[in-house]
Amino acid sequence: MLAECTVVVPTIGRPSLGVLLDAIAAAPGPRPAELVVVDDRPGGPPLEVDRPGLPPVRVVCTGGGGPARARNLGWRVARTPWIAFLDDDVVPDPDWYERLAADLTGLPADVAGSQGRVRVPLPEDRRPTDWERGTAGLATSAWITADLAYRRAALAAVGGFDERFPRAFREDSDLALRVMDTGSRLVRGERRITHPVRPTDRWVSVRVQAGNADDVLMRRLHGPMWRERADAAVGRRPRHLAVTAAGLAAVGLAAARRPRAAAAAALAWAAGTAEFAWARIAPGPRDRAEVTTMALTSAVIPPLATWHFLRGAVRHRRVTPWRGLPDLVLFDRDGTLVRDYPYNGDPELVRPVPGAREAVDALRARGVRVGVVSNQSGVARGIITRAKVDACMARLDELLGPFETVQVCPHGPDDGCSCRKPAPGMVKAACAELDVDPARTVVIGDIGADVEAAAAAGAVGIMVPTPVTRKQEVAAAPRRAETLAAAVGEVLAGRW
Repeated sequence: MLAECTVVVPTIGRPSLGVLLDAIAAAPGPRPAELVVVDDRPGGPPLEVDRPGLPPVRVVCTGGGGPARARNLGWRVARTPWIAFLDDDVVPDPDWYERLAADLTGLPADVAGSQGRVRVPLPEDRRPTDWERGTAGLATSAWITADLAYRRAALAAVGGFDERFPRAFREDSDLALRVMDTGSRLVRGERRITHPVRPTDRWVSVRVQAGNADDVLMRRLHGPMWRERADAAVGRRPRHLAVTAAGLAAVGLAAARRPRAAAAAALAWAAGTAEFAWARIAPGPRDRAEVTTMALTSAVIPPLATWHFLRGAVRHRRVTPWRGLPDLVLFDRDGTLVRDYPYNGDPELVRPVPGAREAVDALRARGVRVGVVSNQSGVARGIITRAKVDACMARLDELLGPFETVQVCPHGPDDGCSCRKPAPGMVKAACAELDVDPARTVVIGDIGADVEAAAAAGAVGIMVPTPVTRKQEVAAAPRRAETLAAAVGEVLAGRW
């Protein structure tokens, strides 16, 4: 079973990554097909990931796109039916491989994912701190990607993780809800990991208040009942809002020279802040450091939580459902990727259009597969040979490749084939070769036949007109871009 699974570990290079890699290198049992480590740092020296006992390892880099983008790149470059995500700060049990294989074996087709079980070790000699209690909540959280395996097809169907969630918060719940909205189920397996409590500073509870903006995004995407569906705690936002309002009222009334009303509002603020602080202090160790931290942060959190909530309400007021990136982008060759020399059979005349290399590489860097679909009727007309066409394609691959699929139609317009664009044959053949849904495919070309072939195959077509493109074809194209770079930019922005 593990031969059909890739393990994906996104990381920002924390020391805990080494602990994780040591654990899975030493674990007995069968190995997965591949381990993909996604380096999500903006830069830095190469990660030290090689260890005896690991499965084949590949390191890919996002350049610092955030956890959602890192996980998306990880599963997109994988080619196995199952993707098992592990966070870089967990420690799998020694039998994790064996139990992962058992958890995934024989799952019904309607099961899209399997979650592992999480333990969070807490101090035995004292009560846990506020931060430790928060981390302990991971043990009962639903669908967290600290250890969660998904079918790759399920990820592709919903566009993977929503990259509008910029931090490691709510992006896993959002994905789970979208997957379950397709009619699939998620189940819990028997494998286990340990999630240690990370050391941090006293202001961590203040920084995590940015997640209030992500809660707004969840409500916009999944409706007012999203917490019940995601098994997420309600939290204290209404009380934070009331405390913040009391504090602002106290300041405003004092400025208006209404001392009694200002004093009453200040008293309400103080009472609300004290109640919040005690709710955090009471279950904890109550030592000096913890009490000081809770007192300081409890005064800051309500207004900061309210600010992030309001910021999210403004930012996400017009949010649309996440579509993600396509799984495959197919390019027309002549006039789109390279300059158009009619019936060209000379590899020396294969010259990329400006920005072609950068555009194709930008797709590859995000894990999007790329291919070529090209009409070559010069073969049927006797102007060029198939060997010359292949030589030109080989030159294209040298300049802009590698392409994962290359489809060529050598027929003429009167041959009645099913492959010549605007017929959908080449697009369908490319999708079948790579096991990609045509609905998750984009075709970029310079004439009407390109976008018509895409539509006929169930894909999305984007036209990049050239001076020789017919005006009626340009007018009829549902999606257009001025340049190849602009077309790819739209695709990478999820507008396709």
